[in-house]
Amino acid sequence: MASTIEDDIQKSAVRRRVEEEKFMVENLREVSRQEYLEKREQKKIDELKHDIEDEQFLFERLDKLSEAEKREHVRKQKIVELVSKKKCEEADDYRIPENYDNLEGGRVNQKKRFSVASQRYREEHEIHPEQAWEENQVEKAKLNFGSKDRKQTEYQFVFGDQIEFIKANGIESSNDANVDVEKLQTSRNSKLKEDRKALPIYPYKDALLQAVHDYQVIIIVGETGSGKTTQIPQYLHEAGYTRSGGMIGCTQPRRVAAMRVAARVSNEMGSKLGHEVGYSIRFEDCTCEKTILKYMTDGMLLREFLTEPDLSSYSVIMIDEAHERTLSTDVLFGLIKDVARARPHFKLLISSATLDAEKFSDYFDCAPIFKIPGRRFPVEIHHIKEPISDYLDAAVTTALQIHVTQPQGDGDILIFLTGQEEIETAENIIKNRIKALGTKIAELITCPIYANLPTELQAKIFEPAPEGARKVVLATNIAETSLTIDGIKHVIDTGFCKIKCYNPRTGTESLLVTPISKGSANQRAGRSGRTGPGKCFRLYTEHSYTNDLEDNTIPEIQRTNLANVVLLLKSLGIINLLNFDFMDPPPAEALLKALELLFALGALDKDGKLTKVGERMSEFPLDPMLSKMIVASDKYKCSAEIIGIAAMLSVGNSIFYRPKDDRQVQADNAWMNFHIGNVGDHIALLKVYNSWKETKFSTQWCYENYIQVRSMKKARDIREQLQGRLERVGIDSTSNVNDLEAIKKSIISGFFPHSARLLKNGSYRTVKHPQTCHIHPSSGLSQVPPRWVVYHELVLTTKEYMRQVTELKQEWLVDVAPHYYQLKDVEDSSSKKMPCRIGLASSK
Repeated sequence: MASTIEDDIQKSAVRRRVEEEKFMVENLREVSRQEYLEKREQKKIDELKHDIEDEQFLFERLDKLSEAEKREHVRKQKIVELVSKKKCEEADDYRIPENYDNLEGGRVNQKKRFSVASQRYREEHEIHPEQAWEENQVEKAKLNFGSKDRKQTEYQFVFGDQIEFIKANGIESSNDANVDVEKLQTSRNSKLKEDRKALPIYPYKDALLQAVHDYQVIIIVGETGSGKTTQIPQYLHEAGYTRSGGMIGCTQPRRVAAMRVAARVSNEMGSKLGHEVGYSIRFEDCTCEKTILKYMTDGMLLREFLTEPDLSSYSVIMIDEAHERTLSTDVLFGLIKDVARARPHFKLLISSATLDAEKFSDYFDCAPIFKIPGRRFPVEIHHIKEPISDYLDAAVTTALQIHVTQPQGDGDILIFLTGQEEIETAENIIKNRIKALGTKIAELITCPIYANLPTELQAKIFEPAPEGARKVVLATNIAETSLTIDGIKHVIDTGFCKIKCYNPRTGTESLLVTPISKGSANQRAGRSGRTGPGKCFRLYTEHSYTNDLEDNTIPEIQRTNLANVVLLLKSLGIINLLNFDFMDPPPAEALLKALELLFALGALDKDGKLTKVGERMSEFPLDPMLSKMIVASDKYKCSAEIIGIAAMLSVGNSIFYRPKDDRQVQADNAWMNFHIGNVGDHIALLKVYNSWKETKFSTQWCYENYIQVRSMKKARDIREQLQGRLERVGIDSTSNVNDLEAIKKSIISGFFPHSARLLKNGSYRTVKHPQTCHIHPSSGLSQVPPRWVVYHELVLTTKEYMRQVTELKQEWLVDVAPHYYQLKDVEDSSSKKMPCRIGLASSK
């Protein structure tokens, strides 16, 4: 009994200690917070004093400040005076320490007791995380401000090198649509129904539906923002074109546009995305059996011809942004033209944002042209006086000029750049310059938009800027026609875009920065005149616009690799490609090169007909070489590994992430861990995917290894689809992860035309169609180059670079492709002495 009472007493004492410690910790936090706030208050006062001293020193006399800055200067002085006065008035008397006991209640005053107990937990120089951050910012400010030798005006970061423009003939306002300006300003807060009625296309709804009823094929010309992409499919649905069970399909040249437009239309129709309204892009299908309005990339509709050559599931097809003339769009023209002839009740709408509709009309048997007004307000166009050397810096400077000189509420800024790298660079420059200016100018919010940007960040460009702030959108040419961004009043046109070019002689593909066409320039200018009078600042001279720019962009079909398209057309039973009804025929040399490659891969026989291997290859929505690699994996019993590699290659070069701070060393070490043993880039990608899979697709693992989780999720989705395709073509899912030779032979089976041997000078020479090239610095084999390699692609940047490289044995080329290589092609020069560190990989 006594022991039980003693145990209870001990337990009670333990509970009291725990409760007391808990109470003490909670109060410790409160004390720490209060002390931090007091220190922070003093630091802010010190900062104000430093600001006052710096401003007095920098400007010497206050008449150099603006009125607003004078008021701000006086305000700071008053704050310092009030605080100083308050501290002087505070009593500094000595107080007798009070005891902890409340004599009346007979209880201990825990708060008073705690104030002494907490002393043991206090550090002599406590540093709060927020305080550390603020001190870091103060130190940075000291480095950038207050130097006696520094001669700068208030907006030196903005006006250091101003860009001078000459006003040119602008774009006049259109009288076709009488839209109330006040209604436009309040349309954002109005209902979706009112938004739809406010669009320029709405007054022409009945006339458009009548034209669709009367004619099978119509060419629709409408400026970007007229509402044709979002409204026409809805009008047709409301008119009953989906009652018989047929869908209304609308193609887009870009994935981002297809997804964004589908989301907008589903919102307008009050349905969940993926139900009545859905989208379909490569490796992502967001539709169901209920879908009646389907937005998709033109490439996806092209692949639907494989399973449904007459497109019987569709009652209407609208090919949007036809003026962009992508490769898939041009092929679609020839195929869907035959569908319209075979199905009298099928409706075909060709939508274009430019005025070259006569060419489309002639191609589609003199189809009628229906014009919809779009631009409502005039646009002033300004050209630079003299050519510039750095258009990126000039674009940033111009944007800051606009932001500082134009009143707030005067509209947002849109800058056209060539790609993700330029957009990220411009974003960093703008943020750094805005940060250097501090609070002296209003807030400027940067909103980038490009294909690889996460969806939640892409949506930011459509959000209005907060009160007192301005938004600057950094976009590629996707913002020319595919996306409509409200609130843009100022457009900065760099005059360049990035297009894909293909050299059939060397087999080299490259993304080249080239001047835009006049058509693109006019499209860019028009983005500023949607909601009010706008301005376009062109970073090229008026002489360049008149004399140097082409009227229209060269169609993609005349400047790209045609192997994928030829395989698709062959699988559709089109034998004579030279007689195919192209709007603009591709170069004969490019067609022949594609036929040669497909024959070498075994997809075509000597008569140009599709083989069994070719039929299997056509089922995969991949480049023919990747498809052949997967088909060959059946022979080497490693299909599970090969579809993983194919999925990772399909994502592109966005797997690894290298931060721009002191974590670069950690990121490099993480990258090297996957390349241990010089296994090659293909195997390294496989190791990345398998390691991620072992962690049950952990996001945290991606962060720890500096890997883009978004890219990995996309690769996982692609792999799942490829897994389904394996079953469809009768390939068993087999794994042979430890047999690297089998995996490499499967890779070579698809990419044997992409082989190269090492030269004595450290460069490489392709075996067929000899060409000098180099291993890309991002490759794991760039420091220990093997004698023989196979590569995924050859790209032209500063040099001819091989990307995604793997070592091979030269005899494998003859084993895998005896019809393509002979022994003399792969004779080894290993007997000749190689320079130091060259050819080391093969010896490891």
